[in-house]
Amino acid sequence: MSFYNELENHVHEQLSRRNFLSKTSLGLGAAAMASLLNADNSMAKKPVQAAGEAAGLPLGHPHFAPKAKRVIYLFQSGAPSQLELFDYKPKLEEMWGKDLPESVRKGQRLTGMTAGQSSFPLAASKYKFAQHGDHDMMISELMPYTSSIVNDVTFIRSMFTEAINHDPAVTFFQTGSQQGGRPSWGSWISYGLGSDNQNMPSFVVLLSKGRPGDQPLYAKLWSNGFLPSVHQGVVFRSGPDPVFYLNNPEGIDRTSRRRMLNSLAKLQQGQFEKILDPEINYRMAQYEMAYRMQTAVPETMDISKEPDYIFNLYGEESRKPGTFAANCLLARKLIEKDVKFVQLYHQGWDQHGNLPNDIKTMAKSVDQASAALITDLKQRGLLDETLVVWGGEFGRGAYSQGKLTRDNYGRDHHPRSFTIWMAGAGVKKGFVYGQTDDFGYNVIKDPVHVHDFQATVMHLMGVDHEQLIFKHQGRRYRLTDVHGKVVKPILA
Repeated sequence: MSFYNELENHVHEQLSRRNFLSKTSLGLGAAAMASLLNADNSMAKKPVQAAGEAAGLPLGHPHFAPKAKRVIYLFQSGAPSQLELFDYKPKLEEMWGKDLPESVRKGQRLTGMTAGQSSFPLAASKYKFAQHGDHDMMISELMPYTSSIVNDVTFIRSMFTEAINHDPAVTFFQTGSQQGGRPSWGSWISYGLGSDNQNMPSFVVLLSKGRPGDQPLYAKLWSNGFLPSVHQGVVFRSGPDPVFYLNNPEGIDRTSRRRMLNSLAKLQQGQFEKILDPEINYRMAQYEMAYRMQTAVPETMDISKEPDYIFNLYGEESRKPGTFAANCLLARKLIEKDVKFVQLYHQGWDQHGNLPNDIKTMAKSVDQASAALITDLKQRGLLDETLVVWGGEFGRGAYSQGKLTRDNYGRDHHPRSFTIWMAGAGVKKGFVYGQTDDFGYNVIKDPVHVHDFQATVMHLMGVDHEQLIFKHQGRRYRLTDVHGKVVKPILA
């Protein structure tokens, strides 16, 4: 009997140890939920501690003093042609219609749409470029409003990626991996830095289209992946119900919903104590957030009280919910509510044919509002603490896809070089970084990889990309995987 008594004591000891470890580590989720359930207005400006810890880091706080408190990412889905917008190449006009030299192409990978072409005729932009700003930056006539703010902008003309098709390329920018399932950028920020507003999500997604018939977008781009579900992006849509299932169903008032949530919290807490699954507490935190959002979201999404001069600044399209211009205006309102990461996706840039006509349409749909956002933030004193990013998943090639004429040509995907711009907190003003060759085909100076770009934005938010880690299925993950370096020359 002594053997069985000893065994029983050992089992009880192990169970007690497991119970203690579980409740002190996973139990942090319960603490996070409790802080949400008992929040009051006096806590509104204090960071919410992110649930859980990784690598011993105190989540919910930056690793060092941040330059940017929040990010607005104007993602141009479909890949805008840098050769028509920001990367002026007179050599293409000089060699119009001639074949792209093999010494330039260097046997680089092509998509299936142009790999079978017998020739690669060079195509200069139909549109003219001119110098703008204090440093004479060359900007296309398609972007007159953007031309007016170049003194506040850093252009990175040397971006590159390994992804050559849209879905893996967009996924790579948003999650750090070409394959789905990883946490999105905004989710990493939410996980690492928490929230500054108890009544709004820290990661919000806005969607718009410049023209019909373009590459689709998927929820995996704003998914929390393997991070706790409280960190997933929340899509705000145009219309009377900006967030699905946020409003109370018919016959349920706010008081009734409060009673329901209180009862559900007791049931869920009992369930948590039995199985110790932290996702139970994360889900309750989401329910509580939704309850508070019932008041905060309609107020934020209501742009009817904006003065006429603001609508004039952003353009007439800003009066139409769901447009890029209206979403830029909403982005400003969201960061005023201390939302940390606002992600705009604007579709329509995939132009394999009829590029001169289609890119004109797309440029018009974004130019005024993008520039207006910078101007609006600046005049409100918000640009110094907000980072704005503009760009797509890759660039466009120097040669024409299909038949080439002066008025009609297309451009295939080009991952080896493209342009993005950044403005605001922590980056230099009126600055150009990186350089491509005379054909805009290869980076010849200061290359910037997608992971470098991600590391730099994280750095501006006070996050060391090598230290923000989450352990999943026995492996430690981060947004930049095992790559990435901060691009220090662009930092102010």
